Amino acid sequence: MFEVAIVGGGPAGLTAAIYSARYGLRTVFFETFDPVSQLSLAGKVENYPGFEGKGIDLLDRMKQQALKAGSEGKMEKIEKVLRKGDNFLLLGENEYEAKAVIIATGGKHREANVEGEKDFIGRGVSYCATCDGNFFRGKKVIVYGSGKEALSDAIYLHDIGCKVMLLSRAPLRAERVMIEEALKRGIEIISNATLRRIEGSGKVERAAVFFRGKNEEAILETDGIFIAVGMRPATDLVAELGVERDSLGYIKVDREQRTNVKGVFAAGDCCNNPLKQVVTACGDGAIAAHSAYRYLREQI
Repeated sequence: MFEVAIVGGGPAGLTAAIYSARYGLRTVFFETFDPVSQLSLAGKVENYPGFEGKGIDLLDRMKQQALKAGSEGKMEKIEKVLRKGDNFLLLGENEYEAKAVIIATGGKHREANVEGEKDFIGRGVSYCATCDGNFFRGKKVIVYGSGKEALSDAIYLHDIGCKVMLLSRAPLRAERVMIEEALKRGIEIISNATLRRIEGSGKVERAAVFFRGKNEEAILETDGIFIAVGMRPATDLVAELGVERDSLGYIKVDREQRTNVKGVFAAGDCCNNPLKQVVTACGDGAIAAHSAYRYLREQI
């Protein structure tokens, strides 16, 4: 029996694990590759105070600190969280019981929902530039998306030697400095372009793209397509528990990271908070652990 079980091994979950263990609570955190923490995919982190470097390095530091504080870590995907009397049951490959639960599952990449996309996953279609970019060194790739993630992917792929074209359905929604970095590298950016179809024989070879400004469709040759159209929260595991979520699936929390279910808290990108950054996820995790501590003390 754990006092606090944390589902998620990203910044929010690991910070919660650090704080929970330091409160003297028997704590376990569960990490998984599905979904993987987005911090682990960040080529370079420049907006976390006191740290500048690879996201995976920052994440590893957090994990080691959580373990050193006394938390127990498990590599296991929790599929479902249920009520068991006054406690909670976490179901994965094994079953675990806890008095309080912190959900810090982050999110998954959204699909673009275009013809041929699913057929070519792993054969030229990717949702993770950091994971798969090395397979496309020296090759032509298209990055499809309109936000910060798409620009970051385009810059990363260019820097490892890919020939990059960024197609955006709308005007880019990102910091000006990122747009300037992309342009400085000579990355071709085309706005008002909609990916309609992905084609090839066994692997990605072409993309059918509709250019709204010209009102015409063109076939572009490419070796790979990186989809960067946003994230969706990984919160289905609490559906049967009755945890309230908004229309997009994000868990509703109050200022103390409490959900509508007593004993269940949430932190990080799976919540309906306005800003989703590493530093805010860490803050969420600390608050969630503090709230869990207070909740457990009230049960004594």
